[in-house]
Amino acid sequence: MQQKLMFDEVIRAYVHGYFPMGDPEDGKVYWCQPRMRAVVPLESYRPSRVVAGLTRRSAFDVCVNRDFEKVIRSCAEPRKNEKETWISEEIIEVFMALHHHGFAHSVECYRGEEIVGGLYGIALGGAFFGESMFYRQPNASKVAFDWLISHLKIKGYELLDAQIMNPHLASLGAVEIEHTVYMELLLHALPKKIHFI
Repeated sequence: MQQKLMFDEVIRAYVHGYFPMGDPEDGKVYWCQPRMRAVVPLESYRPSRVVAGLTRRSAFDVCVNRDFEKVIRSCAEPRKNEKETWISEEIIEVFMALHHHGFAHSVECYRGEEIVGGLYGIALGGAFFGESMFYRQPNASKVAFDWLISHLKIKGYELLDAQIMNPHLASLGAVEIEHTVYMELLLHALPKKIHFI
């Protein structure tokens, strides 16, 4: 019988450069530590003109931790042309516990009372580990991401981990670095005493 994933185990994993991913085929959760890590340099990030305009016009109401469960379950829905997702029910359960204990946070975009996009991740010290994002209206997740970047800068965060590079992350300004370089950045960021909210 597989041992249940515990939130303190997840925190220890992040501190040591790992992150969990569910395998939709066997239902198990595996620890990942890629040789190349995607990060978003906070100081060099620049929003697109479209996103900057939406933010300037307050096209969406941006909230924090208003409905964490809705965000993670929305992120867990398979993308177009995909049948499965790496965000398993076990991962949802442990991240709900992380949220309850103040480690996991969501940034959400609303139109009226309807949530139309958002993202979630874990905050530890001066590092934020981005997990996933979703949108139901164009650019809503990018506006949430733009808000997150601004918030992390204001708070004094040093590292925004994006895990594994893909074209979408590259379009947001992510770059790849060697695992050894990532660990140096992580170890420098973790001792900082910052409260996400």
